[in-house]
Amino acid sequence: MSPPFAPAYVNSPPQARLAPGVAPAEDVFSPEALSLIATVVRAHGATRELLLAARIQRREALRLGAVPDLNASTSAIRDSAWSVAPSPHDLQNRRVEITGPAHAKLMISALNSGASVFMADLEDALSPSWDNIVGGHRALAAAAVGTLQWASDTGELRRPNSTAATLTVRPRGLHLLESHVEVDGVAAPAGLCDVALLAHNVAAGLAKAGSGLYLYLPKLENHHEAQWWDAVLADLEWRCQLPANSIRVTVLIEHVLAAFEMEEILFSLRDRVTGLNAGRWDYLFSLIRDFGHDPSHVLPDRTAVTMRAPFLTAYSERLVATCHRRGAYAIGGMSAFIPDRTSPEITDQAIVAVQDEKRREAALGYDGAWVAHPDLVPTVLDVFAQALGERANQLTVQAPLGSVADLISTGIAGASASSEGFRSNIRIALTYILAWLGGNGAVAIDHLMEDAATAEISRCQIWQWIHHGTELSDGSTSTVALATDVLQDQAQKAIDDGADAALVDSAADLLRVAMLEMELPPFLTLLAYPHLL
Repeated sequence: MSPPFAPAYVNSPPQARLAPGVAPAEDVFSPEALSLIATVVRAHGATRELLLAARIQRREALRLGAVPDLNASTSAIRDSAWSVAPSPHDLQNRRVEITGPAHAKLMISALNSGASVFMADLEDALSPSWDNIVGGHRALAAAAVGTLQWASDTGELRRPNSTAATLTVRPRGLHLLESHVEVDGVAAPAGLCDVALLAHNVAAGLAKAGSGLYLYLPKLENHHEAQWWDAVLADLEWRCQLPANSIRVTVLIEHVLAAFEMEEILFSLRDRVTGLNAGRWDYLFSLIRDFGHDPSHVLPDRTAVTMRAPFLTAYSERLVATCHRRGAYAIGGMSAFIPDRTSPEITDQAIVAVQDEKRREAALGYDGAWVAHPDLVPTVLDVFAQALGERANQLTVQAPLGSVADLISTGIAGASASSEGFRSNIRIALTYILAWLGGNGAVAIDHLMEDAATAEISRCQIWQWIHHGTELSDGSTSTVALATDVLQDQAQKAIDDGADAALVDSAADLLRVAMLEMELPPFLTLLAYPHLL
């Protein structure tokens, strides 16, 4: 029997090892697991490089004035009748999905939250230190076989309960590397490391428990990348003796170009995909980054860019229409609010805002939505219970696809860039980077649970405003000098508040490059990663 892909034939067997000086973790990175990582990197790594090169070419085309549109070469996919495969039984009710980093304590809290689904994050909400990556995979393997537990300071053991949420996992994206693991002497692609470890260490345990290995695929930009992921997962199923198409996926639509190819992405993964998720924060980041050169796409303060903005409304409506047309679930965006038990007034105001946002998503036809905190689960469950009644989903809700031109209709009447927004962007980005360098990728800032997308939006907005000399609400102009002064002020405040001065200097240096370079760096996390090694 041959594997369902075209392997890369080479003269020597692939070699994988932990990088010199890296602490061993044989329960996660066993010799067999390392061998599997090496094999899939050899088979799929070269295509990954081509896909990343194509991203650079598309970004350059946008900079030169290209306007995104539907792909003429894939019109037959859009015009023909087809559906995705039916979802597994434990992914058919997705009214509330909770997300958080793959950390034992937080995983148990999320699994026991009452949510339908829990997405354990190995990407944006997890700072990729070696301890965090090993600990995350170790916790996922334990969850798969029912041995996950965490001891409190008082010695109390906490475990997932009998009604725990369905476990899904977000591996790292196409662009990231895992420098603690080397294949043929170079850093391994992080996403391939993650999915190989999950297939080897986790999939069988989940299947034995009556579930399966369910993934959330991040950062896709087009259907070619979806095809690549399908080939990778088919390869892993064959090598790990898993049933074909048993690794099921939901795709995060968190890049503006991916919104133009949602049907093609579903089609490319049609035998394993269960739905699409409106990853709105990364979506906003991608739009600012990839259209940041264009003065007609300068966005106002992030707080003014709600889901009622024309381009985000078009995106959220098109996602539902696309999914339900093809029998896939549409999962709404993140409610990142963290209840403040010391301030009932702040909590009450935020709950009202969350209810309004989720009622709007339910009215659009979404089958569920994300939250970041267990205390929000009852609120969002109630919203979808009122909208769905006894139905498990809203797959029967159909809507028109709308105009793709609206996906980049970024004007927001009455909104502007403010001096407060300018300072807030720098403060929030610096605060997040400080935490990320300290090993924390999910950070509470201003009553919101923020991940890497927050820092990406913040630093890209500063770059965009400076690039176009945007006038701020107080009459000042966005300049490098102003950003430098604000950054210096915020860094000193962090030190005065007790942060380690050396760490603050590193974080400030990273942010300075990320927001003030002539050419905008594509990912902050790529810049920051060497500081964790």
